[in-house]
Amino acid sequence: MRFDLTDMRLFLAVVEHGSLTRGAQAMNLALASASERISGMEAVLGAPLLERTRRGVHTTSVGDALLRHARIIVGQVEQMRGELRSYATGLKGRIKLMSNTAALAAFLPQQICRFLAQYPDLSIDLDERPSTEIAVAIAEGKTDLGIVADIADLAALQTRLIAQDHLVVATSMAHRIAGQPSAAFADIVGEAFVGLSDAALETHLGERATRLGRQIQYRVKLRTVENVGMLVKAGVGIAILPEASAAALRQAGLVIVPLHEPWASRTLHLCARDFSALTPHASLLAQQLTESGVGPR
Repeated sequence: MRFDLTDMRLFLAVVEHGSLTRGAQAMNLALASASERISGMEAVLGAPLLERTRRGVHTTSVGDALLRHARIIVGQVEQMRGELRSYATGLKGRIKLMSNTAALAAFLPQQICRFLAQYPDLSIDLDERPSTEIAVAIAEGKTDLGIVADIADLAALQTRLIAQDHLVVATSMAHRIAGQPSAAFADIVGEAFVGLSDAALETHLGERATRLGRQIQYRVKLRTVENVGMLVKAGVGIAILPEASAAALRQAGLVIVPLHEPWASRTLHLCARDFSALTPHASLLAQQLTESGVGPR
C-alpha cells in the first residue's frame, strides 16, 4: 500500500470541498491528475473511497476510515515540520507545566526564571495542583510535564527524581513545641493554623487530618510564604510548610520544627507520559529541571 502525502492531502481536500473538481483546484492539480490519484488509491485498496452523486462526493465506510487516518498522519507531519523549523528560526511555543506546592514554593520559580530568560520565545502555562491530580492530568494528556510528590500513583508515567522534600512546622519562639526536636501531626492538628491560599499542600494536609478524625482550623490563608511567616511570628497560628521554603523563615526569627511523620518525607519527581515524545520546547525544560540539581537532596 503506497500512498504519499499528496494522495492523502488530495483526499482530505476533496472530502472537505465535497467535490473532486474543487479539491483538485485546492491542491493545484489538474482534474485528470486528481482523478487518476483517487482511482489509484481505490485500486490499491480494492474498494471505493467516494460515492459520486449530483450533489457532490461523499465518503464510503472505507473512505471514512482513510479520512480518520489521513487527518492524523497529515497533522503529525505538519507538527513535525513546525517543530523542526523552530530550530532554524528560533524556538517559539508554550509548555504546559503542573506543580505541587513543595516545588512551587521552593525551587521552581528560580528555575522558570532562568529558563524563560534563556529562551525568550517560549512561554509556560503553570498550574498548581495536588500531586494526585497532576498524575491523572499527565496520563490523560492534559499537560506536558508535572512535578509531584511520591504520594501520587506514578505507575503509568515516566519519572525522573529531581528533589527530596521534608515538611516542617513553623512556629513562634513562644509556642509550646518551639523547643522540641520534632512534632507529631496528631499533637498539633488541633492548633490554630496559618495556611497558603489555594495551595495543594493544604489539600494533602486536610486528607491527613481527616484520617485522624480531625479538621484543620485555618485562621487565615495567605498568598505568600513570607506573609504566612509574619503571622506565625505574631503568634496567630502555626504553619506546615516544605523545608526548602521555610528555611528563610528561620532567619526571620521563627522556629522550624521537623514534622515527625512517615509521609512528611517525600521525593519530588518530574513526570511525563513519555519523555521521548515531548515537544522540543518541553524537552528543554525537562532537561534543565533534571540536570540542575534543584531542591534539597
